[in-house]
Amino acid sequence: MADISSFLIEGQEVQQLCTGAIWAEGPVWLPDQNAVVFSDVKGCKLLRWHPQEGLTVLKDNSHFSNGNYLDLDGNLLSCEHGRRGISRTLANGENEILVDRYDGKRLNSPNDLVVKRDGTIWFTDPPYGILSNEEGFKSSSEMVGCYVYRFAPLTGELDIMTTDVQRPNGLAFSPDERTLYVADMSVVEFPIKGRREIRAFQVDNHGSLGGGKTLCVVEPGIPDGFRIDRKGNIFCSCDSGIAVFDSKGNKLGLIPVPERVSNCTFGGPNQSYLYITATTSLYGIQLNTTGTQYTHLLASP
Repeated sequence: MADISSFLIEGQEVQQLCTGAIWAEGPVWLPDQNAVVFSDVKGCKLLRWHPQEGLTVLKDNSHFSNGNYLDLDGNLLSCEHGRRGISRTLANGENEILVDRYDGKRLNSPNDLVVKRDGTIWFTDPPYGILSNEEGFKSSSEMVGCYVYRFAPLTGELDIMTTDVQRPNGLAFSPDERTLYVADMSVVEFPIKGRREIRAFQVDNHGSLGGGKTLCVVEPGIPDGFRIDRKGNIFCSCDSGIAVFDSKGNKLGLIPVPERVSNCTFGGPNQSYLYITATTSLYGIQLNTTGTQYTHLLASP
């Protein structure tokens, strides 16, 4: 079994790239710009960092966006707590809500999302954006629970894919898309029976999910956002850095980060640079592995 040393490069350390956010989240790498966009959820802004241009404000009002991703055409998708839906921003800046209701009821506050190679958008819907006015607008939930959804942009269909989660947060597919991993951080609200784990769901040939199982428990703190490398290893946020697990749930080690980590994404020309959002800052480190989340841009749906 590998350990954390196999991912580290001698002389490479975690670097603070920029700071100034209130709560940094949802980093997404833009291949055509060599830049990173990430959310300042509590600051209600979308920020952009470029190695030469530094930190700039992409959107002054992000509607309390959290997780971000790119669709098959390279458009920016965002989970918005404020409008309680998934938005799409086109290259010309035009912005629209793709989905914000299920069976006529408003979603809670979509948190994180991922795009499958068939173009469907999978996202989690915990209540964090409606619990107070800090990350959205305080409101009562119209949904019975907090679920993982699949949205098909071509047909407009929205399906609940699993209810076997209490407070779903980050999510990602295995490289072959036969397993969906979902972070459940319900221990925050339910200290006795809540979870601090990544759950694994098998994806069948029709795209449906099987029953969930505990892949690994994430400590210290809680699992939030995470990403997968090409070998199926999981790079997950926790209180003290990025915890790395293999596809069987074995912990391989920790990449320490000075602030509490919320999320991460692979980027750079070879997808071997790990960008990390942690409390007020964006960090990064060059690794001896490559990510998977942008391969959908090179594949036909």
